[in-house]
Amino acid sequence: MRVAEFAGVSEATVRRVLNGSPVVAEVTTERVLRALDVLGLPRPSAAAAGRSPLVGLVVPDLQNPVFPAFAEALAGRLNKRGLIPALCTRTADGVSEANYIDMLLAQDIGGIVFIGSSYADAGAEQGAALKERRVPIVLVNTADENQDGVQIATDDSQAVEQALVHLAGMGHERIGLLVGPAGHAPSRRKLAGFSEFWQARGVGREQWQSWVVHALFSLEAGASSVPGLCGRGVTAIVCGSDTLALGAVRGARRMGLKVPQDLSVVGYDDSALMGVVDPPLTTLRQPVTAMADAALNALVAQMDGQGGLSPLTLFQADLIVRMSTARVPL
Repeated sequence: MRVAEFAGVSEATVRRVLNGSPVVAEVTTERVLRALDVLGLPRPSAAAAGRSPLVGLVVPDLQNPVFPAFAEALAGRLNKRGLIPALCTRTADGVSEANYIDMLLAQDIGGIVFIGSSYADAGAEQGAALKERRVPIVLVNTADENQDGVQIATDDSQAVEQALVHLAGMGHERIGLLVGPAGHAPSRRKLAGFSEFWQARGVGREQWQSWVVHALFSLEAGASSVPGLCGRGVTAIVCGSDTLALGAVRGARRMGLKVPQDLSVVGYDDSALMGVVDPPLTTLRQPVTAMADAALNALVAQMDGQGGLSPLTLFQADLIVRMSTARVPL
């Protein structure tokens, strides 16, 4: 309290300076440091004050359009806080999350936001180093069940339920689910919502399980999944990404089917250009802007030394109805 009064700043600002936060203006930091000197109190340690304003944005790849969307939203917000974003993504020549974490740690990184992945993907050694250094971490739509960091995620179960209610309302009784690999946490949550929907309607597990396909997140994987689903009588498909959904449209056309006249398709993310593809894609929109705000706030709070943060914040997706869904064919 005395330091804040002497420096003419808030107690929160004093805590930021003591924790070496890079978001405090240089002139304000100097006023707090002079107050400490006058009051005979120690300045913050070199280790705290020396942390870099660099923040890593780690994404699995740039092929899925939602990853660049999150990275762009976060980069702009970091810049406004005086922080420097560093985009880190796997490359074809073998640069991995582990490589990036090692490089970021060498720069006394201020914090890391993992988008669609987590440090558990990188390896035990890197995870241990991050914990030992107490690097502020936020996980956005983490790919695994990592419980160690602050998590920001879309409510995948609720999102799938929205899509199923939409399709069932148009008369579809056999609806497929096309999601990522079985070990992918968001895909597991989507499957949980799918299961709850059918169980509430008295459809047995042995039946709805035959309408579920796990695949890689690619156009070709989406396309190759369609014949099997259609062979089981499916008239609509809810997909775990827009990329899978566009692949499903391609697969339907290979079979001579029309979307949505013969097969309805729902995507996930509402990536750029989904409103102008043929047909414009009905999809579940992730609230990227709101999630980026929450991720940044959680990161800065950790950089300021605040504890007691909520371990998981869920956001609801919005169903964007376009032209890839229609009433069940007669």
